[in-house]
Amino acid sequence: MTSAKPLVLYSTLSRKKEVFKPRVEGKVGMYVCGVTVYDYCHIGHGRTFIAFDVIRRWLEARGNEVTFVRNVTDVDDKIIRRAAERGISTKDLTDEFTRAMQEDMESLGCLAPTYEPHATDFIGDMQSVIGKLFEKGYAYVGKDGDVDYAVRKFQGYGKLSGKSLDDLEPGARIGVDSGKRDPLDFVLWKRAKPGEPHWPSPWGEGRPGWHIECSAMSCHYLGENFDIHGGGPDLIFPHHENEIAQSEAANGKPFANYWMHSGPLRVRAADGTEQKMSKSLHNFWTIRDALKETDEKFGEGNGSQVLRFFLMRTQYRSPISFNTGLIEDAHKGLTRLYDALAGVPGDGKPLDWAEPHAAAFADAMNDDFNTPVAIAQLFELANDVNRTKDPALARQLKALGAILNILQGDPAKFLKGAAGAAMPEEEIRKLIEERAAAKKARNFARADEIRDTLASKGITLLDTPQGTTWRSA
Repeated sequence: MTSAKPLVLYSTLSRKKEVFKPRVEGKVGMYVCGVTVYDYCHIGHGRTFIAFDVIRRWLEARGNEVTFVRNVTDVDDKIIRRAAERGISTKDLTDEFTRAMQEDMESLGCLAPTYEPHATDFIGDMQSVIGKLFEKGYAYVGKDGDVDYAVRKFQGYGKLSGKSLDDLEPGARIGVDSGKRDPLDFVLWKRAKPGEPHWPSPWGEGRPGWHIECSAMSCHYLGENFDIHGGGPDLIFPHHENEIAQSEAANGKPFANYWMHSGPLRVRAADGTEQKMSKSLHNFWTIRDALKETDEKFGEGNGSQVLRFFLMRTQYRSPISFNTGLIEDAHKGLTRLYDALAGVPGDGKPLDWAEPHAAAFADAMNDDFNTPVAIAQLFELANDVNRTKDPALARQLKALGAILNILQGDPAKFLKGAAGAAMPEEEIRKLIEERAAAKKARNFARADEIRDTLASKGITLLDTPQGTTWRSA
C-alpha cells in the first residue's frame, strides 16, 4: 500500500507516540514474549497475541517484510512442579501444552510466528550472554551457587518501567537462603537441584533463569539491536526491565528500539471489583472453554470470529472488560457486517487505498493501530453496501476485513449461526418448502404456524424476490 501518513506507535520506553522507522527500510524485526507452557492459554493471552497479530498484519499491509519471533518457555519452576504433580517428564508436559497453545492461537486467527524458539534449545546462547556479563562485571556467583545479575551496576535500570532503585529498595528482601549480594539482583543461572532438569555450564550444573532466555533468543534471530519488542502489560517489570539490563550490559548497544505492550484483560470479581485475568488469581477462562461456549451460542466455527472481533474492538493498549454482554454485543456487530456482505458479491478488483473508506481505515491503523476507529469504517461501509448493493463497496468491506482477519467466512453460514444446531438444516428446508406451498394455497394460518415454530428454535426467515432464506435470530 502507499500512504501519505507515517505509522505512529506508542513506545512504553519513551512514554509517547513516535513515528516508526525500521532499522532497515521495508524490513521489521519483532519479538513478542510467548507463554510458559504448563497449562492451557487463557483469554488474556489471546488478547495479547491477537493485538500483536494485528500489528504484524498492518506492518505487512504497509509493504514490510516482518520477521516475527515468539518464544516458548519450556523450563521453569511452574513447569517442574506441574510435571511432578502429574508424574510425567517436563518435556512431555511442555510438548502437550505447546501443541495446545499453537492450536489456540490458530483458532483465534493468529498467523504462525516466523520463528518459535524453545528455551531449552538455546542454553548455549544463554550461557554466552552470561559469559559476557561476567567479563564486564555485571554477573557474579552467589553464596548459594546461583549466578546473579548486579542490578546497581546498570545505570539505566528502571527506564522502561519508570521505577527507580529507591522505589524498589524498601520492598526488597533477601531470604535467609539467598546468596544474592543485593536484594534487587536477579538470577541468571540457577544451581541444579535434585530431580530438576539441568545442563552443564562453566558455573556448574544448572538451568537458566527466566529473563535470560529472551535476551538470548531475540538476539539470535533479530540481532543485538532490533525494531520492536512486545508482550503483555505484566511483563514490563521485572521481565522486560531485566531483559534490557542484561542485554544492553552484555552487548553495549540499545536492545529494542520500540517497546509495545497490550492492555490488561479484566474480569469482575465476587466483590464487584475488576481484576486482571491471570492464572495466579484463579479467575481465568481458557481459550478452549471460551471457544466451546461461544460456538454453542453463536454456531460452530463462529465463536473464534466473535472472540477475535470482541478483542479487536478495543484499542490494543486499553483495558478490556471480559463479560458475556460485551461478547454478545460483538456478535451483533459482526452479524451486521456479514449481513451487508450476504448476497452482494465483490467486483473482483484489488483494494484501492485512495478510496475514502480505505483511506480512513489506513489513517486509523497508522495512528497506533487504532482498531476501534478502523472498525467504525467497516460499519460505515456496511451501511453503504446495504443502501446501494454496490459490488465495489462490498469488495472494500471484505478486503479491509481481511487485514484484521475477519469477514472471510461464508456470510450465510455465519448468519445461520447456532440455529443450525437447534434443528437440522434439511428439516428447516422442508419446513420452508411446506410454508411456501401453504402460502401458495392461501393457507396463511399454516404458513404463520411454521414461521412461529422456526422462530421458537431461534431461526428467522427472510422472504426475498429470489425465495426464502433463513438465519439465526
